Amino acid sequence: MMMTTAAEGVVVKFPSFKITNTNPTLANRRFSTVRFGSRRLSSSSSISVVSSVSSSIVNEDEPKLGPVSLGHSTRPHFPILHQVLRTIMKAYNSNVHRGIHFLSVKATNEYELARKKVATFINASESSEIVFTRNATEAINLVAYSWGLSNLTPEDEVILTIAEHHSAIVPWQVVAQKTGAILKYVSLTDDEVPDTAKLREMLSKKTKLVVIHHVSNMLASVLPIGEIMGWAHDVGAKVLVDACQSVPHMVVDVQSLNADFLVASSHKMCGPTGIGFLYGKSELLSVMPPFLGGGEMISDVFLDHSTYAEPPSRFEAGTPAIGEAIGLGAAIDYLSGIGMQKIHDYEVELSNYLYESLLSVPNIRIYGPKPSRTVGRAALCSFNVEDIHPTDIATFLDQQHGVAIRSGHHCAQPLHRYLGVNASARASLHFYNTKEDVDDFVRALKDTVSFFSSFK
Repeated sequence: MMMTTAAEGVVVKFPSFKITNTNPTLANRRFSTVRFGSRRLSSSSSISVVSSVSSSIVNEDEPKLGPVSLGHSTRPHFPILHQVLRTIMKAYNSNVHRGIHFLSVKATNEYELARKKVATFINASESSEIVFTRNATEAINLVAYSWGLSNLTPEDEVILTIAEHHSAIVPWQVVAQKTGAILKYVSLTDDEVPDTAKLREMLSKKTKLVVIHHVSNMLASVLPIGEIMGWAHDVGAKVLVDACQSVPHMVVDVQSLNADFLVASSHKMCGPTGIGFLYGKSELLSVMPPFLGGGEMISDVFLDHSTYAEPPSRFEAGTPAIGEAIGLGAAIDYLSGIGMQKIHDYEVELSNYLYESLLSVPNIRIYGPKPSRTVGRAALCSFNVEDIHPTDIATFLDQQHGVAIRSGHHCAQPLHRYLGVNASARASLHFYNTKEDVDDFVRALKDTVSFFSSFK
């Protein structure tokens, strides 16, 4: 099973230690395993999804079996990525944009093809609107240091929500300290969703930027980004969208949203780590100064000054993560072969099943909105169980049941403080999970709760 953020085959283990086993059947119990990759999903629509995948992917070896993963950082094994990276190393392991020899030209073509794939995937108007970065964090910092330092002045306002990832808060705190801009935060409604009505009220001519997530990585709430974009533009503000939790799970169309900036990470898209991207409207990127200086981002260098390349090269100083970018392109091929709308529809079903199943766990508190016909949740649940620390839950699930989930503050400390807790456990799902995976997880969680409750 999978859960929080992205994808990978090996489950990260805690340091090995013994846990007193109050359930004698556990000692001889085999870890629950889930077959990833070309396997049967649980709904009839998902079966056709898998058949379309297997026909569109280069003959993948059978993925390895592994512990149930409900955390996207402990993600399943995708052989296609290994094939791509092996091919790069063997056939055209060269730098890009520099040489005229075959290897460099081949690497450059594949690297730029990956950029075009990203642009097509999110429907950018042109591939030059896609800037490769190390991750979404760097993409946000790029906007903060390039656009933010150039455009924000004292008393200008930047609006965020208390549910933002630290990567969407800290860069703007730094910029605010340097520019005198004011950060304003939107709190939650009683349903534990960022209060978009309040956000609309807070917008004014002083607002220069709205920084907001599309899908909360802790609450699972989905925000009406198109509407927010319209409200912000009405007062002349720009909008930066953290789409890390939406781009891998649903159709995201930057032209339809009229997004100014949007960021996402490869590792949440079944791709390699170490690569992410920034989408920026061409008219914005073209007037932004460089974020980093060095090779590739220049036009001409003199001893007393330099001139800069056009975007996206202007923002990609030095040797880029070539193999990772091409791997991201392969992951996009993989997701596109399934179909993002099919993935989203299937995950909506799984999301509701996960939420309803967790309600059967004693003394559980699930954060975020309750799903309904009008309120959608992403396929994740953050939760706590009364009087049991979430890291104890995660450790027992891993060591005793082979189920991998996330525990901690999920890079959302302000949100946790608002909710009155220091940490939570989080289970996240993706298209390769099934209702059977959820059942295995909930059974394991109930056993975990029973184990810790026995000491009370």
